Amino acid sequence: METFSLRSQPIWAYLQLMRPANILTAWADILVGYAAAGCITVNADAGFLTFNSFSSLGWLVLSTSGLYGGGVVFNDVFDLELDRQERPERPLPSDRASFTNAVVLGSLLLIVGVLAASQVSLLSGGIAFVVALTALIYDGFGKHQVWLSPINMGLCRGGNWLLGVSVLPVMVTERWFLALIPIIYISAVTAISRGEVEGGSRQTGIFAISLILLGLISVFALGFLENYSWYFIVPFVILFALLVLPAFVKATLNPDPLLIQKAVKAGVLSLIVLDSAIAAGFAGFSYGLIVLSLLPLSVLLARLFAVT
Repeated sequence: METFSLRSQPIWAYLQLMRPANILTAWADILVGYAAAGCITVNADAGFLTFNSFSSLGWLVLSTSGLYGGGVVFNDVFDLELDRQERPERPLPSDRASFTNAVVLGSLLLIVGVLAASQVSLLSGGIAFVVALTALIYDGFGKHQVWLSPINMGLCRGGNWLLGVSVLPVMVTERWFLALIPIIYISAVTAISRGEVEGGSRQTGIFAISLILLGLISVFALGFLENYSWYFIVPFVILFALLVLPAFVKATLNPDPLLIQKAVKAGVLSLIVLDSAIAAGFAGFSYGLIVLSLLPLSVLLARLFAVT
């Protein structure tokens, strides 16, 4: 009798293309922007949080799911020939997923991302369109450029944060600088990821660690904002440092492909922790924990689906 296995089904291959664990990190980006826009009301006496513009938050979470999912699907579409040589086990080179279907899936996800954001405002739709375009530029061209690659991917994440802020469009002009933090951090992760297959260099690792430290300094620098409580972020920053820095240091001292892959995985998943730190600064410790609660689910999904 043939044993049924979900992993043997076609739908599993398309889920692999979408990298569900990574999509949750994009949700965390939206939750940060939502808090930075001032949409969380903290009632310290009663001990509860009020979520304003909640329906708009739902549309933006749907939007970022489509944008991120579509972006990573096209990542594999553009890399098909390279993956045939370096990663033949992936869904497309192994023929577990159809190339045509992958293109259709990626296109539909990006369209859903833009249309969902447009339900919030024209500005949100415009930001989503730019994020989608930036993702496609990265997939098709940017990733192969030494200096453009980290910045290009960072712009995708920075735009995603601003997409969350756009829940109140007027706040985008006041909080635009928040996009610089994910640009700095994701640039570090993208830089070190270039050695996932053939190994990297110590110089690249040192550069990546320097960018991470700069990002952490930026997180504390937000304390100069009037409505940002830096002392709430400390536990989250400590957790973030413990999860990310050891992996990056190991990959720097010994730039072996396996250690680099572990560093990249830690870097991607720990973006949720970085998001939770900033969210706590804007909306209190409890809200930071809500964002952080995405991490266990993301880690669980990362055991089932590839992150890098």
